[in-house]
Amino acid sequence: MKKALFVSGGWEGHQPGKIVQILSDALAEHGLASEVTTQLDGLADTAYLRQFAVISPCWTMGTLTPEQSASLQAAVRGGVGLAGVHGGMGDAFRGNLDYEWMAGGHFVGHPHVGDYTVRVKDCTSAITQGLPLTFAYRSEQYYMMIDPAVQVLADTEYVYEGRSCTMPVAWVRQWGQGRVFYSALGHAPEEFTQFPAMRTLTVQGLRWAAGAL
Repeated sequence: MKKALFVSGGWEGHQPGKIVQILSDALAEHGLASEVTTQLDGLADTAYLRQFAVISPCWTMGTLTPEQSASLQAAVRGGVGLAGVHGGMGDAFRGNLDYEWMAGGHFVGHPHVGDYTVRVKDCTSAITQGLPLTFAYRSEQYYMMIDPAVQVLADTEYVYEGRSCTMPVAWVRQWGQGRVFYSALGHAPEEFTQFPAMRTLTVQGLRWAAGAL
């Protein structure tokens, strides 16, 4: 049976325990077991990490030791998936450039909090199957620094200080043999109920990264 590792902790404002419970329950509905750790120590053990089909960091901010960073890189490059949401993955381990490059981008800020529209851009991906072409969302709208090499699945129009730009919301990439999925959505646990399209996007992204979709 394929298994996911959730790494839960960091800044408590993102309620990592509740988010991890939602995601692990959702994966269980699709036959994927989960293990949850609230410590970063295991990330230094590449052999341990290679037991899992996907690693999902839910650890806003925080710091990786050089050994943990190198081991995580080795696991993903060796074929373990990496997938996560919002600040738990997109604002994890600030300043660790190797991690940020692997993830495909990193949080900069969210000057807009409120209503915005998510636009699905890649309708051919297994991750976006069943999603509407656009869906309304209400939460923190993340402004990200993005690796232009990622494959964007969904984006939004970001309007700030009289200027607008296209901002990726969800993307995938290959990192060695590993699949990487990230979504900037999912600030609060209740959003997974309020916005079914977001929940579908997230769960299918996790399953894809685990090689189960």
